Amino acid sequence: MGCLGNLLWFVFGGAVSGLSWGLMGCLWCITVVGIPVGLQCFKFAALSFFPFGKEVQYGGGAGSFLLNIIWLFVSGLPLALEHLVIGVGLCITIIGIPFGLQQFKLAKLALMPFGAEVY
Repeated sequence: MGCLGNLLWFVFGGAVSGLSWGLMGCLWCITVVGIPVGLQCFKFAALSFFPFGKEVQYGGGAGSFLLNIIWLFVSGLPLALEHLVIGVGLCITIIGIPFGLQQFKLAKLALMPFGAEVY
């Protein structure tokens, strides 16, 4: 399912999600202070392009918590809303449910990306 799922995912929503993460990363990289945040966005853009077969493990400490708070108000809410809307649209059909669940996984990641590791 991994290869076929990723191919179908990319065509039916993954490209839009990945480009959103990439655009957010470019916007964060405009400033020198935002470069670490932008690099994190690029890492999750790759996940957003091909999410099947990958798991996200959450962790982190106080630094991750503070960055997540700033991220939430600056960039996290628009990305999370995008993933939620696309996920609900995909879950309307039975065939789209696995793809919708991947969108919900990415919505959670959009709210708390710092301290998360992709396996």
